[in-house]
Amino acid sequence: MGFWSKSFTWWNGATWGTSLFSRRHGQAVGRDESGNFYFQHRKNPARRWVIYEGDNDGSNVPPGWNAWLRGTIDELPDKALPALRKFHQPPAKNLTGTMAAFRPDGALGSGKVRPAATGDYQPWTPD
Repeated sequence: MGFWSKSFTWWNGATWGTSLFSRRHGQAVGRDESGNFYFQHRKNPARRWVIYEGDNDGSNVPPGWNAWLRGTIDELPDKALPALRKFHQPPAKNLTGTMAAFRPDGALGSGKVRPAATGDYQPWTPD
């Protein structure tokens, strides 16, 4: 990211001011698999925030860290939550609004036609 975008565009990641505030008033408490940094305010531990690695998108935060950010759990997710089991899947990014979003047959942009009704539908009519 260039100097000007780091200085003025908050939607591309943390600006210089956010980074300086985080280093001065916050204490880094952890980092997740995606590279996001998590901070807690030095004087008021209930204030918590994240510095995203890449796009500022809340769906980039794993569920355990999301619970910590919202104050659902007080300890860090590694200590407060049980270990993941075999059937757990890694969290997926929210794809709404992108070309990779799910589009059912017949939706605009899907390129497919919705199958015709089979005749088993009976509309309700009031008596």
